[in-house]
Amino acid sequence: MRFIAHLDMDAFYASVELLRYPELRGKPVVIGGRRRAAVEGNAFPALRAYTGRGVITTATYEARAFGLHSGMGLMKAAKLAPDALLLPADFDEYRRCSRLFKDAVRALAPEVEDRGIDEIYMDITGLVEESAAEGAPDPWVRARVAARDIQRAVREATGLTCSIGVTPNKLLSKIASELEKPGGLTVLREEDIPARIWPLAVRKINGIGPKAGARLEAIGIRTIGELAQADPALLVAHFGRSYGAWMHEAAHGRDGRAVVTVSEPKSISRETTFEDDLHPVRDREQLSRIFTSLCVRLADDLKRKGYVGRTIGLKLRYDNFKTVTRDRTLDEPTGDSGAIRRAAGECLKRVPLDRRIRLLGVRVGALSRPGATLF
Repeated sequence: MRFIAHLDMDAFYASVELLRYPELRGKPVVIGGRRRAAVEGNAFPALRAYTGRGVITTATYEARAFGLHSGMGLMKAAKLAPDALLLPADFDEYRRCSRLFKDAVRALAPEVEDRGIDEIYMDITGLVEESAAEGAPDPWVRARVAARDIQRAVREATGLTCSIGVTPNKLLSKIASELEKPGGLTVLREEDIPARIWPLAVRKINGIGPKAGARLEAIGIRTIGELAQADPALLVAHFGRSYGAWMHEAAHGRDGRAVVTVSEPKSISRETTFEDDLHPVRDREQLSRIFTSLCVRLADDLKRKGYVGRTIGLKLRYDNFKTVTRDRTLDEPTGDSGAIRRAAGECLKRVPLDRRIRLLGVRVGALSRPGATLF
């Protein structure tokens, strides 16, 4: 029997900001836009004053009550909740808190799969088995105790809350961690699937997106239970052999994937979307500063994660939303910001600069560890 847990930090970016500004607790707050000067005194701007095309990175639960959510444009959010407060994102601080909570978890449950800045999977089977001699005969009770210990460790290390789902596999645990937010702990056995999982919308399954959800609804399937009861042949006919068969298995809560504790990234990148489109000639000096800053920050990321890379990539998105990319492969791998800047600059010479620029990004691929033999 496996005991797999999924941990999701509660409104992570917003919660980190509330540690910095505790006077905002209980108020509708959204995080988004550019990081400018630190907020001084109580000068927290309301959304009604926002102009630009930034999007919400995250929102407090009080702001979500107005229908605000991640990815929503800030101008649209201002119409729904004009009195909500806006704070700029501080990703350096979010990454620091991310490292803290993951270190706290690994001290108790070393089998961790990193899934991003604010979520992880854990295989806690060993913890449950080790605690068998401590009194509780039911392993699921022991799993709940282990998860509570992890929640407590995260809170002590960061001051933040998290929600955890514990089930027999990753697919179910991802769903379960969302059921009792914030600060929730949901433990589900296979026999709980009909009562707890099947009434949920099919979109709750990680891997069924908006398009697939709409196609399922078109054939009368809205809930996970309806998906579980559907004829597998019908799903295969509409979605293909592989995806249709996977849907049927997922609806029944079946997932054999292991928690992957070691994974090597294929590339590391930095990019930024501008508040206002920048002109390649008139705003050249500003673009150059941003370009250099991206390369310096990317070099810092490589150093922190212990990588160098041979392929330097450039990404541009124009004001008409057309995106172009260019790459250059170096003779030797590098993690130096100057070398990255020079190579990316050569890539820049190979793209048309006849329109305003909406997004600029730099990437380093073909990663290796410093000193590793390439061939």
